[in-house]
Amino acid sequence: MTDGWRGFPSTGWQSVDAVRRRLDAGADPNTGPFWMTPLRSAVEFGTAEVVAEVAARVDDVDQLDDGRSALWQAVYEGKADIARALLAAGADPSRPMMSGWSPARLSLVTGNVIPSGEVLTDDEEERAVRECGRLTLALKGFRHYDGYSIACVAGVDAEEATRRLNATVVPTAEVPPEVPAGDWWPAPFGEDTERALSVTDVPGGCVLVQPWYFNAQTPVVMKLLSAGTVAYGMYANPKSGNQGNIHRDGQTVGRDLHPGGGPGERDSTFEVLLAYLYAHKAVAYCCAYVGLRPKNDKAFTDPDRWLLLPDIDFWRS
Repeated sequence: MTDGWRGFPSTGWQSVDAVRRRLDAGADPNTGPFWMTPLRSAVEFGTAEVVAEVAARVDDVDQLDDGRSALWQAVYEGKADIARALLAAGADPSRPMMSGWSPARLSLVTGNVIPSGEVLTDDEEERAVRECGRLTLALKGFRHYDGYSIACVAGVDAEEATRRLNATVVPTAEVPPEVPAGDWWPAPFGEDTERALSVTDVPGGCVLVQPWYFNAQTPVVMKLLSAGTVAYGMYANPKSGNQGNIHRDGQTVGRDLHPGGGPGERDSTFEVLLAYLYAHKAVAYCCAYVGLRPKNDKAFTDPDRWLLLPDIDFWRS
């Protein structure tokens, strides 16, 4: 019965005896009271022994939960011992899911490959895997904090981005000697702080950063920047976490996204791969999504130029 799991704490999944008692008392191994199935909960919070216990009692060890099986989640989270327990329980490593990423195919980009006939399908995927290590290392000096916003724009240089935004370049002499990332007080550009952002050329396009406000990724900015190309914007919201949006050729094609978070079952094949490669690496994800290849973290820590946006409503103008 579903209610048999009610009140069961997440720490309870660490004890096979506690889980076994619940199951023996009639708790349903297939359905839980919350959004995760018991098997998915065991993968998330439990041990390989607990997973084996639940897997032995479910009707379908390959039951999909949020578009993925328990084995897929174990592979995604790098839990090799739990993946082995699920395979021993009969989980199918080649079952299609997540836009073509079966558990076995996903394992090809991890350090724990499941032997199968699965392969990476094209050079783009192999290049993405190689680029991940380089890009992550290149951006390691940028420390995430709350309150900044960025826009990563493909195929557009700083000069063109400045023109598209009708922005004014701040003369070097007027740039404060230290622009404190994330600091509101004192406002580094005085009354213009909310309109000030930086832009830097990087291989593949340019990066715009506003260290203390959300204007770099507002709809009007993104619409202007993405004309004829693609741009990924993000705001590190102090209240709700990273909020991403995608614009193509001036149109919003994705909003309320979570770069660096987990994949969704409606994500494309490439988006699922990026979600795995750049888990908890939001800025690198934004760059990778549009094909930017910064050599270092300069665009985020020591930008080429500062701009002042025109004084308009960047949500509706």
